[in-house]
Amino acid sequence: MHTALEESVLAQTAGLAEAAVLTESEARVLGCLLEKERTTPADYPLTTNSLTRACNQSSSRNPVVTYTESTVDAVLVAMKDRGLVRFVHSQSNRSTKYRHVVDEEWNLSPSQLAALCVLLLRGAQTTAEIKTRAERLFAFDSIQLLEDTLASLSAQTPSISLKLDRAPGQKDQRWVHLLTGAPSAQEIPDAASNSSRHSETQTQKETLEQRLSVVELKLERLQKTIEELVGPVE
Repeated sequence: MHTALEESVLAQTAGLAEAAVLTESEARVLGCLLEKERTTPADYPLTTNSLTRACNQSSSRNPVVTYTESTVDAVLVAMKDRGLVRFVHSQSNRSTKYRHVVDEEWNLSPSQLAALCVLLLRGAQTTAEIKTRAERLFAFDSIQLLEDTLASLSAQTPSISLKLDRAPGQKDQRWVHLLTGAPSAQEIPDAASNSSRHSETQTQKETLEQRLSVVELKLERLQKTIEELVGPVE
């Protein structure tokens, strides 16, 4: 038996095409590339190690995953073959780095990329939640500007986003991305439940984890610089 919320999701997404543009793992990798491009530009493009850590963050992610570097490597190869990711080689850096090119491939603006990033990493959300979580990615001046941006993603062919009908028990409508196909009925309640538990403590945890990620990236760069000067560090 489906709940009223699940029935609402099933009814609204029944007519959507089943074919997905991305797999779930590709969606997570793309979301992380979009995020880190804006939040840690000094360390972008990303190494496989940095990208794996970004995928596996325990905060600012729904759901939480535990990818291995080999999994992320395989995803990057598949996305490169489809023209969504490019490998970046540098004589000053031994590790290959990776960057997305979906802005070029799908002709998306910075505001559209920011909204899509949050949907990819956090699942179904209200417009207000998306606006708050996108602050470090793009400065939306108003809720209406964000609504217009989300609507423009929905108008893409094929549609990239969808505004779900307000289901029984919900105060606000939620947006979802469609890059992995129509959302399953259980994904929406899960995301709504996670949102309701979001607190000041969680926000502080996310900020600390983001700072830690920056420190780790800087240490990685420092180690590589030392190895170039004096050789491998034991």
